[in-house]
Amino acid sequence: MSTREIVSATAIVLLLVASAACAEGPGLGKRLSAADIAAWDLSILPDGGNLPPGSGTPAQGARIYAQQCIACHGESGKGGISAALIGSKPITTISGAQKTIANFWPYPTTVFDFIRRAMPWQQPKTLTDDEVYALTAYIFALNKLIADDTTMNAETLPQVRMPNRDGFIVRFPDMM
Repeated sequence: MSTREIVSATAIVLLLVASAACAEGPGLGKRLSAADIAAWDLSILPDGGNLPPGSGTPAQGARIYAQQCIACHGESGKGGISAALIGSKPITTISGAQKTIANFWPYPTTVFDFIRRAMPWQQPKTLTDDEVYALTAYIFALNKLIADDTTMNAETLPQVRMPNRDGFIVRFPDMM
């Protein structure tokens, strides 16, 4: 057998062993059940598809904000150790610190979705749907996007017109 044939045979054997090892995986973690996945399948579409039942007002949201959000986002959403939530100055750099609800976010449902998934940062997904609607209403009222007496729910939330709605290129227009 020539050296070339030995190298080729060795390479084939190594590839077969490597592919078998990769197929088994590293043995880390556990398989997720459908219930495990469903708990995190919270996607809210821009048109309001998949919004849960519930509702909240800016007044209710103000109380929740004082308990859950003020430490990071500051008094009345003006910013603290985390980004400001109010303001409409144009974005002039790529700095995340300039992005607020009114000058960056394109859809009201995206704000709801983000709060629902990620807030409060130290305990994500602990807010009820009513609390998320209320916080969203409060933040929108601070930004003068809705009136102080507006109730946010699955019907009214998608109707909020975000100032930067046309500032994005829609990647999947068929989802709109």
